Amino acid sequence: MPFTVDRLQPGSPHPLGATFDGLGVNFAVFSANADAIELCIFDPAGKREIKRFWLPECTDEVFHGYLPDVEPGLLYGYRAHGRYEPEAGHRFNPNKLLLDPYARKLHGQIRWTDALHGYRLGSRREDLSFDKRDSAAAMPKAVVVDDHWDWSRDRRPNTPWSETVIYEAQVKGLTKLMEEVPARDRGTYAALGHPAVIRHLQRLGVTAIELLPIQSFTQDRFLQEKGLRNYWGYNTLGFFAPEQAYMARDQQDELRRAVFRLHQAGIEVIMDVVYNHTCEGSEKGPTLSWRGLDNASYYRLVADNPRYTINDTGTGNTLNMSKARVIQMVADSLRYWATSFGIDGFRFDLGLTLGREATGFDPGAAFFDVVRQDPVLSRLKLIAEPWDVGPGGYQLGHFPPGFAEWNDKYRDTVRSYWKGDPGTRGDLAARLSGSGDLFDRRSRRPWASVNFLVAHDGFTLADTVMYEHRHNEANGEDNRDGHDNNHSRNWGAEGPTDDPAINDARGRVMRSMLTTLLASLGTPMLVAGDEFGRTQQGNNNAYCQDNEISWLDWTAAATPEGQQQIDFTARLTELRRRYPVLRAPTFLYGQDSPGHGVNDVEWWDERGERLSDADWQNPEGRALMMRRATRTEAGEVEAVSLLLNASEDPITFHLPPPETRRIILIDSAKPDQGELEIGNEYEVAPQGAVLLTWTSAWDA
Repeated sequence: MPFTVDRLQPGSPHPLGATFDGLGVNFAVFSANADAIELCIFDPAGKREIKRFWLPECTDEVFHGYLPDVEPGLLYGYRAHGRYEPEAGHRFNPNKLLLDPYARKLHGQIRWTDALHGYRLGSRREDLSFDKRDSAAAMPKAVVVDDHWDWSRDRRPNTPWSETVIYEAQVKGLTKLMEEVPARDRGTYAALGHPAVIRHLQRLGVTAIELLPIQSFTQDRFLQEKGLRNYWGYNTLGFFAPEQAYMARDQQDELRRAVFRLHQAGIEVIMDVVYNHTCEGSEKGPTLSWRGLDNASYYRLVADNPRYTINDTGTGNTLNMSKARVIQMVADSLRYWATSFGIDGFRFDLGLTLGREATGFDPGAAFFDVVRQDPVLSRLKLIAEPWDVGPGGYQLGHFPPGFAEWNDKYRDTVRSYWKGDPGTRGDLAARLSGSGDLFDRRSRRPWASVNFLVAHDGFTLADTVMYEHRHNEANGEDNRDGHDNNHSRNWGAEGPTDDPAINDARGRVMRSMLTTLLASLGTPMLVAGDEFGRTQQGNNNAYCQDNEISWLDWTAAATPEGQQQIDFTARLTELRRRYPVLRAPTFLYGQDSPGHGVNDVEWWDERGERLSDADWQNPEGRALMMRRATRTEAGEVEAVSLLLNASEDPITFHLPPPETRRIILIDSAKPDQGELEIGNEYEVAPQGAVLLTWTSAWDA
């Protein structure tokens, strides 16, 4: 590409990134500590650097310039000049090509080589040394895009939080083995909007699909050297660029088209995002973007020794969310995905890190204030993972209003209860009723508790009832990685078995856990494949398994057992929609009566008697009845009871008054049984869960 200019025009410091205006491209990049920044232009193959320009102006710590007469598709990168003083926190090295932090598309992949480091690997001076090799050949290049998309015909579902059911999935694994999807599209963005996927999501009754990271991420060097891959994607290379590996035709509009079609089907799209750290790792990691542009601004550094990064994330570095420009980058990124790709919400990986100040976690941290007042972001679904590995790194229930939180206490309590652990009944009641002990503050609501049995990280639901020990040998770490306390039980055999009694127990427990989940107050989250019993062969840390261990086996879904569990799950979500009391928008404490002497929530034992303090403290108590009631628009009192039996024996529940017509809605021991009218007692199978309802037409 010939250039008719030798220098850039001044351009504008706003907006950050590379912006095409129809006549040329404005480039703007932040650095508070660089002396100068060069713009490097590459040939269309990304192999040859064909031109360099100095960014001629710097306004408010933003270097900027305008290149006329160029179009989208232009490949570029930056080189930053400044002090190489690691002991002062500065790591400028113009020999290293740097990605634009605002790049909206990437060309090529990282080719791991020692030249990607700003220092000489193997030097006795370690990261205090300086490497003069050019890294451009090993670096992906940023691509100028014109990403206009007409969203005027789009209608966001805007599902109320209290009606939300989330389905967590990984883009590739969801459809890689789905034969109904054309072979070329399997495992890509294009497949997300395929009718087969939408039919399945609608059949299940989920209202939102939560995608594991789709922002551009790295394939880690240590994994590639072991023949493995970064499957989950929690190592971000570009906060604005969709991951290229999920594109069927190298078109970002594939993702927009999929989101549009999911919206048409009434399904929201939530992104799992990683703003707590970047792929550059510790101070000994490579120089790819942020480190080379302004290490001292982008990363939290040890106060009295800024050579070293603070590692509150367990990945080597932590983004410095106390810096205004770093917060701006994250907020701009979120807003871009929401407006350019139609995304409906975000789940923040290690969300606690985003609220860290010098003194620790602060729910009033600047990032939360920025998001909560933003006219775009404040209207979206915001979900925090409320922990990291730093000091005070567990803050479940302490996030500000507007945020929901992953509730791992829910997961652990429900698993422990159903595996038969003693002394869990009281804690279970708190989790069933929306975890008000954790979330009922600052006008928060039950939906703030994202309830889950499993997540991508850990055993699948089927493995929770098949394995008592992790089996992560395929990860190449001698089975040392992953959680060692999974609150799981194999019910008599480790792994698959032909024993019908064991398999019957496993199926019943899975259905009981699903019943518990969908009948609890809070926001339920399912994980893709749990609706038909997906297994990872006991691997509870399959982050590096981009293969059949992680991909959904749709042939298993097509079996009679798989179809039975799918239908059972769908019935549960339908019941949740039908009975508002199962998804009450406010916390229930047994203090408000809808009429006829019935309170909004009540707790009973199998004898039909209210639990006393001694009963709650009884470590051997395995039976629990939760009854919720509300007054309908017709003036009736409608109640739904959840009967739980975690013992080894069947238990006959005697149902408390009032005497009225009762209907069994669903029984985990009888998945094919339809709705059934019963009398005043009902036998619940071992490890069984039952939902029943009654409606009183009496004057309430």
